[in-house]
Amino acid sequence: MALLSMQDISKTFPGVKALDQVNLDVQQGEIHAVVGENGAGKSTLMKILSGVYPHGSYDGKIQFDGAPAQFANISDSERQGIIIIHQELALVPQLSISENIFLGNERAKSGVINWRETNRRTEELLAKVGLAEAPSTLVDNIGVGKQQLVEIAKALSKQVKLLILDEPTAALQENDSRKLLDLMLELKAQGVTSIIISHKLNEVRYVADTVTVIRDGMTVSRLDAKAGLSEDEIVRDMVGREMTHRFPEHQRSPGKLLLEVKNWDVWHPEHTGRQVIRDVSFAVRAGEVVGIAGLMGSGRTELAMSIFGRSYGRNISGSVKLNDNEIDVSTVDKAISAGISYVTEDRKSLGLVLDETIRFNTTLANLEGVSSGSVLKRNDETKVAEKFKKALAIRTPSVFQKTVNLSGGNQQKVVLAKWLFTEPEVLILDEPTRGIDVGAKYEIYTIINDLADQGKGVVMISSEMPELLGMCDRIYVMNEGALVGELNAEDASQERIMSLIVNE
Repeated sequence: MALLSMQDISKTFPGVKALDQVNLDVQQGEIHAVVGENGAGKSTLMKILSGVYPHGSYDGKIQFDGAPAQFANISDSERQGIIIIHQELALVPQLSISENIFLGNERAKSGVINWRETNRRTEELLAKVGLAEAPSTLVDNIGVGKQQLVEIAKALSKQVKLLILDEPTAALQENDSRKLLDLMLELKAQGVTSIIISHKLNEVRYVADTVTVIRDGMTVSRLDAKAGLSEDEIVRDMVGREMTHRFPEHQRSPGKLLLEVKNWDVWHPEHTGRQVIRDVSFAVRAGEVVGIAGLMGSGRTELAMSIFGRSYGRNISGSVKLNDNEIDVSTVDKAISAGISYVTEDRKSLGLVLDETIRFNTTLANLEGVSSGSVLKRNDETKVAEKFKKALAIRTPSVFQKTVNLSGGNQQKVVLAKWLFTEPEVLILDEPTRGIDVGAKYEIYTIINDLADQGKGVVMISSEMPELLGMCDRIYVMNEGALVGELNAEDASQERIMSLIVNE
């Protein structure tokens, strides 16, 4: 029996038709995956379902639990049991787990919260999602993986009938991802229906019963995931063509030694006695892509940020050489001037000014390049943005488009454009394809290869081991702030990387 039926859903924004007669049918008790490239319309469809875009702002009909659904806002959909967990978690870090779970849904009488009942119910919900933390634990003191489970516990507190998870494992390491997926299967066994939006097709195949593919705002196919469905079949429908190779072919011949970091030590910015990076030394040659592998918390991002203008850490020591000359990277400006750029893993908070245009973001890190004295030359700024729009195939009608309106993959290209405009010798990429689809990933990989072909050095941090294995010439492995191994591409495998981490 269908719990949810969305029929002929169409949604138009000024100048753009985001959805064109999309159909989605979700059966009671199943896990249903919705997949598609960035910008395909997945999030728009879920915003219609959850009431973010109210009834009357779109065409088509929604039936939920046997009755017509006409939601005016999120509260309407939640009252019916439709709960959505967004990729950016909606928890308050300074509040406890129990306070977060019942925020806006307090266990209270006459305005007075019953903390005994709140904590008792929290313990029950945490047990359901496999967490042993005390209800009084601050959310800020638990990892991202556990925060995802708290979000699910919060959903369960609202008598959820349909749980929607938008890219739930995008920020999780492999172990935490598997725990969350296994929890989805447990909830399914308890009768909870789920929709998962994910770009990680191996995870889709692991949990989903049915897959609906959306491309360019239209429903392309509905696939039975339990009938031996392959990732290649899903990719074909997502991108509209066969993709026999997930990574572009490349033949590189690294040249001279370009970047050399020696005896790099970093201490935690707040916890005085805690050393975060321990005596790290590594090198990158011209035209080489070097990967850094490790589990979440291994120190990869901290290493990158501390090298890039000491953006992280204190009491930093060690040396950085570029082209055999020691360089000053003590501030971001000095690091950029020396030829080093860093693409953050958090493009939405740290990489872009989302409410500003593509043009604004593209030139932001190198305003001197489009200025005369202290005067910004708008025409030059536009030309630079147009150049990178074309070179990186940023899909947008205009460089005057606000960056917030772009898909994740195109936002990532704008971040890359911003740092490429600084003309770096070494580009550090931190999770460069997080949260973007397989087609956009391929385009990012092609850009990385082009940079290497130009003789640039690329340092690539990624939690996706297949990505590192498919793109890198060498891979350094980190654990607990130290390098524990180095592998050439021909010797590297997921098993060897994990063995270095576990046995260091």
